[in-house]
Amino acid sequence: MTAPDSRDPLLEIADLVVEFATDGGLVRAVDGAGYTVAPGETLGVVGESGSGKSVTAMAALGLIRPPGRITSGRIVFDGADLRTASPRELRRLRGGRIAMIFQDPMTSFNPVLSIGAQVAEALRLHRPGLSRAGARERAAELLTLVGVPDARRRLRQYPHEFSGGMRQRALIAMAIANDPDLLIADEPTTALDVTVQAQVLDLIRLTRRETGAATVLITHDLGVVAELADRVVVMYAGRVVEHGPVAEIFGAPRHPYTRGLLASLPRLDDDAGALTPIPGTPPAPGEAVAGCPFAPRCALARERCRTERPGLAASGPRRASACHFHPELVQEGTDD
Repeated sequence: MTAPDSRDPLLEIADLVVEFATDGGLVRAVDGAGYTVAPGETLGVVGESGSGKSVTAMAALGLIRPPGRITSGRIVFDGADLRTASPRELRRLRGGRIAMIFQDPMTSFNPVLSIGAQVAEALRLHRPGLSRAGARERAAELLTLVGVPDARRRLRQYPHEFSGGMRQRALIAMAIANDPDLLIADEPTTALDVTVQAQVLDLIRLTRRETGAATVLITHDLGVVAELADRVVVMYAGRVVEHGPVAEIFGAPRHPYTRGLLASLPRLDDDAGALTPIPGTPPAPGEAVAGCPFAPRCALARERCRTERPGLAASGPRRASACHFHPELVQEGTDD
């Protein structure tokens, strides 16, 4: 894959394989996946639970721990090979040039330390010359920036004293504390009510404006991707099955799985209000699949799909699809 313009990618993940040893055998959670992110770009990564979205991001940050391991692939950030980086180098990057907003803000904070202490610690780890008082002052400024009311008083409070939405705000404050070049947001609106979700999305926009950071937005919510992302990567069973500019992918998908995801969304212009679910279920973890993993659920599937796994091939300028018959979907879009 290539970045959406002539700039070198800030992050490049290629041919990544991540496996986990389980009692039932070896599970390949990521199976040759990869994507690039350009400076300042927002990339949406979508797919069902278990598709490998979060594991790919965790691998990029060096956070895969036993029984998991990266068995092959390339992870390059700003020209540096992260797979060969030392633990010290990775710690310097994490929370500094690369920041992550994790899926569950409750488990992302230490429950026995105040919110202020944790945001200040994130600052001082990457700014050794910053005093405790200076870090605390900056922590209050960051909490104010992300909309935490009465921030100076709430610095003393503990994670359990914050609501879910406020914890997510505090987590975003910690993520942007050191002006990262790359922000990875893993399901940032999960388990939040609709109003709070909208507020968190506004904060992510604010973060982009404040820091200029490139953003990887991992989500199952296609509406969020349509609203925030420049490009989208669609993952299924540990692989990338389609990628391209958001407007083009949403307007004319060139993989049956992407088409199924979009068809399953409710539409305001559909008077019937009926949803079209994707039949069947994804392959079980560790299940060996000879051909295309999506074939058992695909209306286009033929014999070739059951025996030959399709590779990711160009399906247009800046677009690619892992479907043997994606030209038929291109033709359908032309005929519409």
